[in-house]
Amino acid sequence: MLELLLPQRCLACGSSGAVICSSCLEALPRLEPPLCERCGAPTAWPVRRCAECAGRRVAFASARAAVAYDERVRRVVAGWKEHGLRRLAATAADVVVAAIPPPQVGALTFVPSDRDRRLKRGHHPAERLALALGERWELPVLGVLSRQRTSRPQRGSSLADRRRNVRGAFAAGEAPPAVALVDDVYTSGATASAAATALRKAGAREVQVVTLARTLRLR
Repeated sequence: MLELLLPQRCLACGSSGAVICSSCLEALPRLEPPLCERCGAPTAWPVRRCAECAGRRVAFASARAAVAYDERVRRVVAGWKEHGLRRLAATAADVVVAAIPPPQVGALTFVPSDRDRRLKRGHHPAERLALALGERWELPVLGVLSRQRTSRPQRGSSLADRRRNVRGAFAAGEAPPAVALVDDVYTSGATASAAATALRKAGAREVQVVTLARTLRLR
């Protein structure tokens, strides 16, 4: 409804026309190799573990994102998640497909939203992104994950607090041996790891994480 009532402007630059203008779409900060093999962080050269993930226990085998989470991408994601711009899922999926090879898995799944946030937004961006990617990659999308409890918003929390906040937050039904976990933004990996833990308990031997965007940490 919001898309019909409000004038359409580019979320990134504010120009009238498309919800993301062609110039901004082209200028999105793509993440390109070399990347950390494990967490997908940009690196100076290919590494199996980087400074960000070395020494950490994570339940996923790998994580890949299409773009860096800069201010332009933040505005796009905010419009998609908080302002009802549901059709951005298709645009986000096109950006992901252009940047990330199809994962070698049997199915896709997605990080579930808690009930209150889903009701407030009227849709679930991670699920819509997973469904759009499933169409493009010709993979089934399984809603096998569920929230066991409501967790606080992660924004502004330390890494330790993020881990505590989502520990034990997810449960999963029967999971395929190899599955890709879809979410909109990878920030610290805490949510992805907690969800991957539930998937592995439910039978997955390998969990790959795929997101539209990724926060880059200053070193």
